[in-house]
Amino acid sequence: MSVETEGQVLLYSYWRSSSAYRVRIALNLKGIDYQQKHVHLVKDGGEQNQPAYREVNPLGLVPALVHEGQTLVQSMAIIEYLEEVFTAKPLLPASPIERARVRSIAQSICSEVQPLNNLAVLNFLKNRMQQARPDVQAWYTHWVNRGFSAVEAWLAAAPDDSFCHGDSPGLADCYLVPQVYNAERFGCDLEAYPRIQEITARCRSLAAFDRAAPENQADAG
Repeated sequence: MSVETEGQVLLYSYWRSSSAYRVRIALNLKGIDYQQKHVHLVKDGGEQNQPAYREVNPLGLVPALVHEGQTLVQSMAIIEYLEEVFTAKPLLPASPIERARVRSIAQSICSEVQPLNNLAVLNFLKNRMQQARPDVQAWYTHWVNRGFSAVEAWLAAAPDDSFCHGDSPGLADCYLVPQVYNAERFGCDLEAYPRIQEITARCRSLAAFDRAAPENQADAG
C-alpha cells in the first residue's frame, strides 16, 4: 500500500483523526515536506480494517508514517522521531524540566482524553452497549472536562506564555488544537477554559496549523 520513494516522508492520515492532525501540525511546524495517503475511517466499514492497511499498521489506526523504508505508528512516537531526525525548528524546549512539562501536557491529552473519546469507543458505546445519544454525549463531555480542567490549570500557571510553553508553538500545541477541534465538533462548552481558547486561537492564526486543519485536507467531507 505504500507509495513512498527514497527519502520521502509518507503519512497515512484521515482528515478528522485528531492523532493524524497532530502529526500534520508537527510536520508543518518543522517544515518537513511530506505526502499523504488517505485512509477513510468510515467508508466501506473503514479502510483501516482492510488487509492492505493492516499490513501497514496491524492495530488498524492512523496515523502511520513511513520514512526511509521504516513504518512508525502512534502520534507521540512519530513526533518524537521527527524531532530527533529533523533537528531544525525544534518542538521541545532545551531544558529537561521544560521538556517534561511539555510532554506532561501532551500526554494528558493523548492518554487521558482522546483514547476515551475516539471513534472506536463512541461506536462501541452506541452500537454494542446500546447507549442512548445523550449518554454518549455525557461520556464524551465528562472526559473532555476532566482533561481540560487540568490543562487549563497548567496553562494558567504561566500566563505570560503565548503558547502552551513559551513564545513559539511546540509539541503540546500539536496536541491541544486537535483536541479542541474535537470538543467543538461535539458541542462541548469551553467557556471555563479561557487560556485553552486563547492559545488555540493564536495557533489557528498560523499557517502551519491552518494547513493541517481537517477542513483543509484533500479527503475532507
